[in-house]
Amino acid sequence: MIREFLLVDGYNIIHAWDNLKKAMEEESLEIARKKLLDIMSNYQGYKKIKVIVVFDAHKVKGNRTIESYNNIDVVFTKEVETADHFIEKVAHQIGRDYRVRVATSDGLEQIIILGKGASRISARELLNEVRQAENDIRNNYIEKIQIDNNRLEGHLDPKVLEWMEKLRRK
Repeated sequence: MIREFLLVDGYNIIHAWDNLKKAMEEESLEIARKKLLDIMSNYQGYKKIKVIVVFDAHKVKGNRTIESYNNIDVVFTKEVETADHFIEKVAHQIGRDYRVRVATSDGLEQIIILGKGASRISARELLNEVRQAENDIRNNYIEKIQIDNNRLEGHLDPKVLEWMEKLRRK
């Protein structure tokens, strides 16, 4: 059961994290968005929270769109709606029933969402949490699996293993 929501101001984070900012400048905004979404998807799975990433589309004609990407919700705001405004509204709506954190380094937005009952996390703090989660995943899962698979039977076809086991028992 979900007990915590993390609302992420997508473009704010892209501009704050060096690797995403570099991807945006050297490749494309779309690639930077995808990288952020991949990172947030892994983070959500590890932390067992609900992540909603919000991107401004207030200068683009059209309605708000909400998409699912690897089990996270991705929101592109509607015309004349900022990501900040959408985040404030959602934080207010779900803040009574769930723990809500908002990831942004926008100082004014941080003050507003605190008034809506949510807590704030800066882009830098989120990056530190993401890195810690990645280290935990690497140390607790990936390296353990690699150690287990370092034995011969970890690389053999199951039929070959079965055949070898029959030979061993003879």
